[in-house]
Amino acid sequence: MSEEVLLHANTPLPPYEKLLCEKLEWHFQFIFEMGTMSTPGLNPTVTSQLDIAWVRAQFPSLQTQWKGQPAVFFDGPAGTQVPTQVMHTIQNYLMTANANTGGAFLTSRRTDEMIAHARRAMADFFHCEKEEVVFGQNMTTITFALSRAIARELQAGDEIVLTTLDHDANFSPWKALDEKGVVIRQVDIREQDCTLNLDDLKSKINEKTKLVAIGYASNAVGTINPVAQITQWAHAAGAMIMIDAVHYAPHGLIDVKALDCDFLVCSPYKFFGPHTGALYGKRKHLQHFRPYKVRPCSEQIPDRWESGTQVHELIAGIGAAVEYLAELGRRTDALVKTRREALAAAFSATVAHETRLIGRLIEGLQAIPGVRIYGITDPRRATERCSTLSLRIGNHHPMAIASYLGERGIFTWDGNYYALNLSERLGVESLGGMLRIGLVHYNTMDEVERLLAALRAFAA
Repeated sequence: MSEEVLLHANTPLPPYEKLLCEKLEWHFQFIFEMGTMSTPGLNPTVTSQLDIAWVRAQFPSLQTQWKGQPAVFFDGPAGTQVPTQVMHTIQNYLMTANANTGGAFLTSRRTDEMIAHARRAMADFFHCEKEEVVFGQNMTTITFALSRAIARELQAGDEIVLTTLDHDANFSPWKALDEKGVVIRQVDIREQDCTLNLDDLKSKINEKTKLVAIGYASNAVGTINPVAQITQWAHAAGAMIMIDAVHYAPHGLIDVKALDCDFLVCSPYKFFGPHTGALYGKRKHLQHFRPYKVRPCSEQIPDRWESGTQVHELIAGIGAAVEYLAELGRRTDALVKTRREALAAAFSATVAHETRLIGRLIEGLQAIPGVRIYGITDPRRATERCSTLSLRIGNHHPMAIASYLGERGIFTWDGNYYALNLSERLGVESLGGMLRIGLVHYNTMDEVERLLAALRAFAA
């Protein structure tokens, strides 16, 4: 097989091949389309609806048992479970291609080709050009690096607009720039449904605004922000926009071309990949701004933003995570021709599934005495939220609820989940924050009913 890259982002992918690690053969088909995606014993029939049995068969951790019962993973907002093909792809990279980049020998060339392919996969995920994809340690680290680079050109009196709804990783890196005289404007929320106060936001964007940093979806309460409209407001004032899509990425199709955003960042470990980060930046911005980097690092994009050795095996896993989603889309719609079309088909199926789950969860929670749900609960506004919510039950400490559920094999998070401003604004930070329940497409209605039964028992 040629050592050249065989796959292209906008062409159909060939049939899957079986895993043959013992031969240590280098196949890009294996690296990004592994045979484990066709699970033995399951019918590969294409269906227009989510094949939940096939989905769950891809995630070995879902077989975890706790006290004789299957574990229920509602902890996805802090990091989803990982499909087998991602694990095997990482292993295969280390077995057959482990080397640094830019060398004149086999394994180094393989690494270069793997990174190029993973970059094309993320370009399809973002809907951008491959040179506009930057890999990094995580969203937080990437955002700090970006804020420092942009800060080189900011002056005292320049303004940045931030929000109370955001994860702190899209707040503190920008807030730190007030040390050099940058003025920070913070947008409030509407407490009754935990949505942004858009009138307040619009009033804070003016001719002095240089950047608006906004979350695509709240990692705490699930609110989906109207980022396309906010991007238009920012651009009308001559400002750039930075979108934190970490929480949105597993719940909806991202299209940076349609949004026309300047920067968008996400974390693959939130959408079934390894613990890494990825940034989209408009070509003109990646070329214009000067990142802090070592001198030998190339000045070409995106390399100039990736100073230092990357975690190559995890980059291989990013490509595999995107391919998992694409394969899900192919199983949903037999007519898709490109990976981007397959991703769109996948999210069409997963969003419908997650909407049903969160609808039933909200309905069930509203019938439990003492439960307060933070965020949108009106089923007519289902498109304004994703399948994550936070709650409190009377005066019970959220950790007590999470511990009660954990002892019954139901995994949830308590606290502020780094949405510190929101937790303080809602008046719950000093009370232990909230209990967060995060549903993704590998969760089931039976798991939702099991959670509701446990919470009814706790509240009784």
